[in-house]
Amino acid sequence: MNERQNEIWNEIQREGEVKISELKDRYAVTDMTIRRDLEKLEALGLVRRTFGGAIPVTLDVSLKDRDAMLTDEKMRIGKSAAGLVMPNQAIFIDGGTTTLQVAKHISPDSSVTVITNALNVAAVLMEKGIHTIVAGGMLLEKTGSMVGPIAIEALSTMAFDQVFLGTTGMTAEHGFSNSNSFEAELKRHAMRRAGQVNVVADASKFGERFLHSFAGFKDVHRIVTDREPPEPIRSAAENEGLQIVVAPE
Repeated sequence: MNERQNEIWNEIQREGEVKISELKDRYAVTDMTIRRDLEKLEALGLVRRTFGGAIPVTLDVSLKDRDAMLTDEKMRIGKSAAGLVMPNQAIFIDGGTTTLQVAKHISPDSSVTVITNALNVAAVLMEKGIHTIVAGGMLLEKTGSMVGPIAIEALSTMAFDQVFLGTTGMTAEHGFSNSNSFEAELKRHAMRRAGQVNVVADASKFGERFLHSFAGFKDVHRIVTDREPPEPIRSAAENEGLQIVVAPE
């Protein structure tokens, strides 16, 4: 690595994320120069490029680390998604920092029942006095989610008006994907029990693909995000009648 690439790599490790727009201004170079720097870091196996930037390569980023990334965007998404919840509905919210924002914005007066496999989501709902059912199972320490046969069995007897799921990646070809096979399996089971499926995801997930696809575009009713997705994601969504909700600033 050259000196600039080494500095960028150090910042990625320190901050957990970098943006091309900020780096080009700091180093007084073009977008293409920064993109080549990030391509070099990716080729070395150090980073994964995202929509407009890069993050360090890890399969399961801890909740603490993810919670510090794209905070404003996730709050906007969570507020918009929570606005979709109707009084007296039964909904499922899975683990993740964006889905956590959905829980934070649900009105305590909505008389909903929330089923979740995420300890952080359950803690927020408990503080708000919202009726909550926690699906037990094997605990994933990094994400605070309960997964595995016990969690799936808990969901098998339930019916949800809506589910709100996070995703690690989103492409037209691979659909919605996750790096953890247990989480992907639980998402699929929750979707089978749902009247409507909502995926909440910030724009950094656009164009990213991970090993385990848990849904195609035809399986999802709505994406709630912070900006319009690029082609070919937008066309694939339109072809399947998938609604895209862009959270307002």
